[in-house]
Amino acid sequence: MPNHLAQTTSPYLLQHADNPVDWYPWGELALERARLEDKPIFLSIGYAACHWCHVMAHESFEDPEIAAILNNHFICIKVDREQRPDLDSIYMAAVTALTGQGGWPMSVFLTPQLHPFFAGTYFPPTPRDGMPGFKELLLSLSEAWQNRRDEIEGVGAQVRAALQSRAGSGNAPGGSFPETLAAATRILIESYDWKFGGWGSAPKFPQPMTIEFLLRRSLGGEARALKPALHALNAMARGGMYDVVGGGFARYSTDDTWHIPHFEKMLYDNAQLARAYLHAWQMTGEASFRQVADATLDFVRRELLSLEGGFYSSLDADSDGQEGSYYAWTQTEVRQALQDQAAFFERAYAIRAAGNREGRTILQRALDDASLSQAFGMTREQVVSTLADCHARLFVSRSTRIRPGTDDKILTAWNGLMLAAFAEAGRAMGRAEFQELAGRNADFLLTSLQTQGTLHRAWRKGLASSEVFLEDYAALILGLVELYQTDFNPRWFSEAERLAEEMIRRFNDPAGGFFDTPVDAEKLLIRPKDLQDNATPSGNALAAEALLKLAALTERSDWRERAEQAFQLVAGPAAHYPTAFGRWLSVVDFDMNRVKQVAVIGDPGNVRTQAFIAHVWSTYRPNLVLAASSYPPGEGSPALLADRPPIAGEPTAYVCEGFVCLKPVTGLEEFRQQIP
Repeated sequence: MPNHLAQTTSPYLLQHADNPVDWYPWGELALERARLEDKPIFLSIGYAACHWCHVMAHESFEDPEIAAILNNHFICIKVDREQRPDLDSIYMAAVTALTGQGGWPMSVFLTPQLHPFFAGTYFPPTPRDGMPGFKELLLSLSEAWQNRRDEIEGVGAQVRAALQSRAGSGNAPGGSFPETLAAATRILIESYDWKFGGWGSAPKFPQPMTIEFLLRRSLGGEARALKPALHALNAMARGGMYDVVGGGFARYSTDDTWHIPHFEKMLYDNAQLARAYLHAWQMTGEASFRQVADATLDFVRRELLSLEGGFYSSLDADSDGQEGSYYAWTQTEVRQALQDQAAFFERAYAIRAAGNREGRTILQRALDDASLSQAFGMTREQVVSTLADCHARLFVSRSTRIRPGTDDKILTAWNGLMLAAFAEAGRAMGRAEFQELAGRNADFLLTSLQTQGTLHRAWRKGLASSEVFLEDYAALILGLVELYQTDFNPRWFSEAERLAEEMIRRFNDPAGGFFDTPVDAEKLLIRPKDLQDNATPSGNALAAEALLKLAALTERSDWRERAEQAFQLVAGPAAHYPTAFGRWLSVVDFDMNRVKQVAVIGDPGNVRTQAFIAHVWSTYRPNLVLAASSYPPGEGSPALLADRPPIAGEPTAYVCEGFVCLKPVTGLEEFRQQIP
């Protein structure tokens, strides 16, 4: 018989709807029952693509004996962390405070007053590898609740106090912004792993925000910043964590060499990495970077796009009951698929009969193009072409396998990140289908994810959630700004302005920055305000970036001042822990480096108007904003276009930088001198 999750819309919660555990979704029904029955709460937080969430569900939540203990002694609540990042943030902080580390599945035990008193992540059903068995743990905590209540409530009160202290700790002024940027750059260069690429050791995360910051710094004159950024991109693109057959990136690498991934594919990772590779291609002209960006976005378009125009959240790590089986190959499978090209491909990827993971091979390049060219007497162009043909043939073969499951909920924040990626790639690569898809996505988000002008977090099968968070507003604003700068439809810009006003009204913290939850949200243990970037950018970093870009397009100094006030919250820690503040650092770089404001007035069909715009986007110019329109500008257009008529009826470009405006020009060569 289904439990209380059967009527929810989250794919993760629905995975648990037939568990014998009497699960509730987070809500007053469960919380009131805990208070009335004076029972502790078992709060389990995870997400649909999480491998170890599946393992714990199978081992424990499907076990009738363990379920009976949970049902008799606890009120059990299941939360999708992607749909409720506020709860995830609060209780992940509690797990870290109690254990020193966190992760998913998250297992937290709360008093009926929601105070955490015991926490962990994955627990096996019986003791294993130094971990307590879940069954014995539940019985022990139940006994403690009955007989040592004072001790439990004391721990809960201490954790609550620590969380409240942490929530306010970000409001202290930081340091100097230029010093922060310089110190962060130095640390990132000095701590770089030149042997394998990236930062830190296994599990190794891709760090696209850190890479983006270094690309920006190199454009700003810090020559040393470019090498580690490109090295990291090349290291990941060899395969393993990157799917060389079908495009797209897995969540992280379980080893130091980017070879064996945790196989789930998340929308937000692919949005951020696609842009990092796109920018590297724009800066260097290296075709392999463009190929990775292209293939990643094609993967998203092919496998994560809904009929309505929204992007799904993720692909599972597992398929056919095994983690990663969809992506691994035996030597026999490779030979059957490639026939006469198998020998070439086996050398390229060092494929052996024994495989490199449980008898199968996770594809990662062993020989580069130059080595293959020499070994097989082929030109570099022939090597590239042959590899592409092999990948295509393997893709056809792989498509007959059982595909990983899809988490088909659509999240506003993650869609905003992907909207920006498709919009920017569409104009940079000249791919009209990417631009068209970005427009469809924006229209979907502004219609299906809004009700009477109010934004929502999640949508699935025609139903929108009631919650919304700071990152949803900020990421969507940034996506709309990128789309406006691609097709110059004033609808996108006017919606971005409106959302910014609403974001300030609903999320502003008078002490600086923004809360993660709106002022009218459900009252929780604390009102979260997470300043660190994690796998996704901090909502505060995105909000500051959105306000800065809108300020540059509208010339609203109050929005810029709000963003700069928010910087103060992180200037100190960002200088010492740059990988935890990568998006913030890019935002500060944008503000510190004399943003160029470009307004182009002219008929969109005019060749010179098009040439002005094409020149602006001919390379990566991260510290530039562009507005364009025929004359007079349409309703909802950026204020940057106001009072800037065409000269002598010709398409005209206006360039300002650092509060100084240059002479308007009608010639392309003059324009190129102003924007080299």
